[in-house]
Amino acid sequence: MTKNIVVTGVGASSPIGGTAPESWEALLAGTSGARTLEHDWVAEYALPVTFAAEALVRPDTVLERPVAKRLDPSAQLALVAAMEAWADAGSPEVDPERLGVEFATGIGGVWTLLDAWDTLREKGPRRVLPMTVPMLMPNSASGNLSLHFGARAFATTVASACASSTESIANAVKHLQDGLADVVIAGGAESAIHPITIASFASMQALSKRNDDPATASRPTSIDRDGFVMGEGAGVLILETEEHAKARGAKIYGYVAGGGVTADSYHITANDPEGRGAARAVRLALEQAGASPDDVTHINAHATSTPVGDPNEYQALKAVFGDRIDDIPVSATKASTGHLLGGTGALEAIFTILALRDRKAPPTINITEQDPEVPFRVSGDAQDLGAGDQLAISNSFGFGGHNAVIAFRSA
Repeated sequence: MTKNIVVTGVGASSPIGGTAPESWEALLAGTSGARTLEHDWVAEYALPVTFAAEALVRPDTVLERPVAKRLDPSAQLALVAAMEAWADAGSPEVDPERLGVEFATGIGGVWTLLDAWDTLREKGPRRVLPMTVPMLMPNSASGNLSLHFGARAFATTVASACASSTESIANAVKHLQDGLADVVIAGGAESAIHPITIASFASMQALSKRNDDPATASRPTSIDRDGFVMGEGAGVLILETEEHAKARGAKIYGYVAGGGVTADSYHITANDPEGRGAARAVRLALEQAGASPDDVTHINAHATSTPVGDPNEYQALKAVFGDRIDDIPVSATKASTGHLLGGTGALEAIFTILALRDRKAPPTINITEQDPEVPFRVSGDAQDLGAGDQLAISNSFGFGGHNAVIAFRSA
């Protein structure tokens, strides 16, 4: 018998809030997290893009200093969000061998790696910190979360670019259903707003260059969109079997009903223009949820605000939902948060489960004129989802052709 998997805790550190509730309220209020970067290196390297959506609350101001010093900023963000989610779940008492970590990042410890390279060149090998490798490795966050919470069932890492943390949630559900754990700390984090990543994304014409108006630069589905906005942050969900959650009297946000993970095998950076892999991921998520496309009442779209990506996603969803796609309330939350790369799926999963809880599809800001090629039902105001059972999906697609979709049911 398939076990029901529930969400019992959420935590987030995002460009629009230092916690999950703060991020949610800011999202509903139409807040933008994109701001001009106030770092010397922006001018030093004459970067063509001078803004991004940095985490609103720096994680090293939340963690104790000795802890923060031993973690890359990405792992700092992961720990801050995980601590919040764990407390939100009521700090469950669970056998360490029944507690797992399934975490994700797209890039990992880029700041640690490149700072260490600078140190090596300028000061020599003796000045390179002994903790450099444990801080830069992509599994640093999952390993440190395992240590912090005493999780011994497993501590795994997904690195599937911008689909990473959505895939980590899908994996966590499978681990729970397979009986490998009773509770899983799942999510993702990214802190890659660095000169090299900004320069690289700008070089491939992927970033918006609206340096004069950062707050409106991310404008998914708008006809004048010109690229995504780099974001930073972390999202963490505490997932457990319904049986375990009810036995300990935990509050339940909702159900993780299904997950679909596929690959395009089309191009290393471009998604399949016919959306076949993305559509298949949606169908797999719905199949696992025991649902049909007609059951879906809300979609959190990947919608990065790139000229090609947004219409491709629309075509993929139209292949699944037909003309009904134009009637389903859609939110493109990267308009507010920017694109958190490997952390984006977990943050948007939190937004999706909270949308079902509050019966509100969050607004999509910055649309000046909707592109007729992307006629999603989006709105600058929150959309009412109505009463009754709700089923929502959250989409993530990444470089390498990775597609991951999670389906959530209301509690």
